[in-house]
Amino acid sequence: MVTAGEFRNGVTFDMDGNVVQIIEFQHVKPGKGAAFVRTKIKNVITGSVVERTFNPTEKFPLAVIERRNMQYLYKEGDLYYFMDNETYEQMPISANTLNDNFKFVKENTDVMVLSYKGSVFGVEPPFFITLKVTHTEPGVKGDTATNTTKPAVLETGAEIRVPLFINEGELIKVDTRVGEYMERA
Repeated sequence: MVTAGEFRNGVTFDMDGNVVQIIEFQHVKPGKGAAFVRTKIKNVITGSVVERTFNPTEKFPLAVIERRNMQYLYKEGDLYYFMDNETYEQMPISANTLNDNFKFVKENTDVMVLSYKGSVFGVEPPFFITLKVTHTEPGVKGDTATNTTKPAVLETGAEIRVPLFINEGELIKVDTRVGEYMERA
């Protein structure tokens, strides 16, 4: 059990039958009246974020999120297949369970599969992935001074914006959390 007074960022608990995670919290002690905890919580299954206040003495059962390191193998129809790196057991996961940032993951990449009580609710790719640019307009000499970008298609089919000096065939590092170009690899 965890009380609202013990809330910290990242704490997961069961509230009204839903598993939620603290994104932000603030302990408030007004000059008049009782103290309270103002929070921003995220439902880990649906991804919805809400703001809510709690009495510091409210208690909630902790929810343990299982994180398993698995390797993405291949896609077949609407199912993506992952292999557990310890047991070599394969697990299919439907496409609607995956986040938007999964478009940067190529085959044979290690990811973190998130589950609660045996039910998979998400897949976290690595924060940074090196990918090859398969299509973009050619760069022109002298275009490195400005901070403008152009569209580029990566080997996974994802499209992002890259600086003008990046050409086809180059390897670039992508931040999967925000889906942006970081640097040449």
